[in-house]
Amino acid sequence: MLIASTMLHELIHGTDAGWLLLIQDSCSCSGRRLLWSFIKAAIRDEVVHVLSFESSEDEMKEGLKDLPFERVHFHDGHSDPLGWTRGDTAFTVDRFCSEEITCLVKQSSQLRPAILVIDSLSWILRHHSTPAVCQTLQQLKRGGALRNIVALLHSDLHQLGTAASLCHLATSVITVAAGPNGNEAKITKRLKSGKVLQDEDIFTIKEDLTVIRQSKPSNAVQVQDQETDPTANLTFNLRLSEAERDAKEKLPLPFVFSHQKKEALLNPGAGRGRITYEPDANDDYDQEDPDDDLDV
Repeated sequence: MLIASTMLHELIHGTDAGWLLLIQDSCSCSGRRLLWSFIKAAIRDEVVHVLSFESSEDEMKEGLKDLPFERVHFHDGHSDPLGWTRGDTAFTVDRFCSEEITCLVKQSSQLRPAILVIDSLSWILRHHSTPAVCQTLQQLKRGGALRNIVALLHSDLHQLGTAASLCHLATSVITVAAGPNGNEAKITKRLKSGKVLQDEDIFTIKEDLTVIRQSKPSNAVQVQDQETDPTANLTFNLRLSEAERDAKEKLPLPFVFSHQKKEALLNPGAGRGRITYEPDANDDYDQEDPDDDLDV
């Protein structure tokens, strides 16, 4: 048994996880326990705020197993998500905006930015448009109250454009799916330089929420840290050999005059032929109307 793969291990333990980490799951494979693994790893060093719409606080605490909850702040969006019964005591879905979330985070006494966990964005997207959700996440990024955001998204509940927009916004995406030998994770991480790293792993999650790497899929995508060569599969050659390059450099350009050609044009020699035209009496040429001979 091995611990999580390098990239997955770095993401779970907050090593260069980026601003927004998105866990994509589906009805065939839930990503909630993986989300809890992130919370467990973050509690050790960070203050964590949890916006929970799909799980109650008791269910979250039961899943997190006797962790030091002094560093976790639960915001109840599960018991009354639309604000029908409890009024201002619950975190209703219409309060999902940068001002409300920043206010909640700053209410807790802390000296450095916190981590926000959202369970899940799919519930929020049922009541807010995709552009509005993306705008709120961007505003939270600029606000400075949060270190990063970890969010769950049920990709099979949304149109492809919605999921693609959020994945494009995220700095890291973990897509989980059920496989024959365990849960499979496809990881995409965007670096600040613009490069995209990808990896795949088969993993399991122990009772204490420790993520264990089982193996790597046989068709796993290796980490792509080099740019793709766009000329690799062309049917013609865009590169020159040494001989072709030498011949190209020796070829005179049509708009560049040699010394001999310049001398011939500037100093014409004697005895060269010249063409002159003298009109005779039969030439009917009218200076006033050059087109007089035309039948127009």
